[in-house]
Parts: sequence; structure tokens; C-alpha cells
Amino acid sequence: MKILVVSDYENPGLWEYWREEKTEGIDLIISCGDLNHNYLEFLTTVINKPLLYVRGNHDTSYDKKPPEGCIDIDDQVYTYKGIRFLGLGGSMRYRTGDDMYSEEEMQKRIKNMRKIIKKSNGFDFLVTHSPALGYGDRNDIAHTGFACFNDLIEEYKPMYMLYGHVHQDYGDFKRIIKHENGCMLVNCYDRYVIEIDDERIREENMRNTSSWKFWKK
Repeated sequence: MKILVVSDYENPGLWEYWREEKTEGIDLIISCGDLNHNYLEFLTTVINKPLLYVRGNHDTSYDKKPPEGCIDIDDQVYTYKGIRFLGLGGSMRYRTGDDMYSEEEMQKRIKNMRKIIKKSNGFDFLVTHSPALGYGDRNDIAHTGFACFNDLIEEYKPMYMLYGHVHQDYGDFKRIIKHENGCMLVNCYDRYVIEIDDERIREENMRNTSSWKFWKK
């Protein structure tokens, strides 16, 4: 499975100068936030694949004009071809406004999702806008990561965490960071392609199905 991940920057090569060969073989698109709704609509239309998204801290325009044809996965677990995606958009609160949360407010969101996460027997991808505390974040309050994301990763051990918010031109940019428990953390600024081996997907699906049957008992 090839997943195109995008965040924070509308790449002209995928918009004004898009050509079919640039996105050939893409199976799924994921947005980690702070992107023009027209850009997301364009991508899902021309690539003709599902686009999952969470909101960034600058996506309040989605209240009036959400990206048409795209799937909002904030505060839910969405399953695509057996892979489970948990969405938690927004950044650390640094002023008044929507799509920003204190550490306590983000913890409350996660607490409210516990039944959903349990029903889906966890998740394979954590999709956020903000990074996890200590992994690709910065010292200023606006770009500080959430400690509760680390707790989620430790508890459920997803394959990947996808995030944005920290731009490449901020300095000390790292595209991929490996969490201490093995989860791969990917900064999706601009664009990036993740490839998951089909055999690994089958193994995950078998493990998930087995665990789901056990939980049902």
C-alpha cells in the first residue's frame, strides 16, 4: 500500500503542475492539517483515491467549507483495507480560538474515545497535526507536542504516527523519528510517500481479527 501524506504546504507540483505520473500507484491520501480545502478536494479528485484528514490549528474555515469528497477522521477510528487510523487534530493551545487544546483538553478527547478505540481493538496509525512531546516538536508553546500522544503510542503500539505543524524551514527538521517503542513518527510537512508491505498488512489484519475475536468473548 502506498500512502501519500501531506500537511501545512500546498505543493505546486501536486496542484498547479500536477501530472498523473507524479501520484501513480497511490492507494490512499492522508492530510495532517493546515491545508486549503480546495487542495484536498483536488488531490482526491485527480488521484481518485480516498483522502482522510484531521484539522490543523489554522483550519477553522472547514467549519463553513469542509473539503468535499474527503473523510474527516478527527475523534474517530477509521478503517481502510484493514488498517485502522485514529485521528486527533489540532495543536497545543497558545491563544484563544478553535482547533487548539491544552494538554488536559487533549487528554479529555482521548478519554472520550476510549470505547471507540477498544471496539476497534486499537489502531495502526495515529494521525495528528501536532507532534508528540519530545519527538520532533519545538520549545515554543505553539509547537510543543502533547505528552498524551506518547501515552497512546506506548499503550497501543501503532506502526506509524503521522503529524505536521513543524515546518521544514523552522530548522532541525527531521522527516522520520523512531519512537522508543518502535513506532515510526513521520513529519508530513509538504508531501511524503509511505509504503507498507502487503505482507505486513496481512499480518496486522490477522492479528487484529484474532484479538477482536478474543475481545468479543
